[in-house]
Amino acid sequence: MSQENVEIVRRVIDAFAHRDLDAAVRYNDSKVEVDFSRSHGIEAGVYRGHQDVRAFWSGFLDAFDRISVSVDEFIECGEHVVVPNRTCFWGREGVEVEARSTYVVTFRNGRIVEWRLFQTRAEALKAVGLAE
Repeated sequence: MSQENVEIVRRVIDAFAHRDLDAAVRYNDSKVEVDFSRSHGIEAGVYRGHQDVRAFWSGFLDAFDRISVSVDEFIECGEHVVVPNRTCFWGREGVEVEARSTYVVTFRNGRIVEWRLFQTRAEALKAVGLAE
C-alpha cells in the first residue's frame, strides 16, 4: 500500500502545481486535517474537513500566480509518506519566494487523513518515529 500512497501524494502535488484543486483534494478523507500551524508564511493554522481544507488550498492558489513544488524524495513509513521539498511561489507583482519544508501525509484506507507541514526533514522524520 505504501507505494500506492506515494503515487497519490505525487498526483496531489502535481495537481496543486497545475492549479487543479478538484484533483488535489480528490483523495482526501471526509475528516481530513491539514496542519500548517508550523508555517512561517500565510495562512498558518489547522484546517479540518473538506470545506475548510478546500478553502485553505484555494487561498494558496489565489494568493500566487504560480506555484512549483520540487520534491527531494518520497520516504515511505507505514501509513505515512514523508516529503522533503522546495516550493517556489510567484506573486502577483512577479516577486518570487522560496520555502523549504517537509510534509508528512498520513493515509487510512487509501485516503489522506492528515497533511502536516514541518520546517525540517528531521522534525518530520521524528514525528513518524524515524531518525536521520
